[in-house]
Amino acid sequence: MTTYVITVPGTFVRSVSDAARSDIEDRLRPRDPQNTDLGESEELSLLTVEEGGMFSARIEVEAADRSSAESEAVGLVSKALRDSGFAEDDAPLGQAVVTGIDSEF
Repeated sequence: MTTYVITVPGTFVRSVSDAARSDIEDRLRPRDPQNTDLGESEELSLLTVEEGGMFSARIEVEAADRSSAESEAVGLVSKALRDSGFAEDDAPLGQAVVTGIDSEF
């Protein structure tokens, strides 16, 4: 297995409160990329929200290959959003992308 750092982009269609952001981050915290060499050296943020509601979630995932890692990351981010009260239409996700590969964990 390889540790991947995956970025999952999306857009909040409705406004997102600080409390909601914190809740999403708390749900993703076990997958914080700061636990990897890449995340630490690049100072990757777990969740970044820009003006206009665009956001990027960066998480670490252990998987056998790139495709599996991207798919798992989308599932994890999607679950965190839904568990925080965001319906799929409230925070649609874009295509996940590998931000880095950390084969030494």
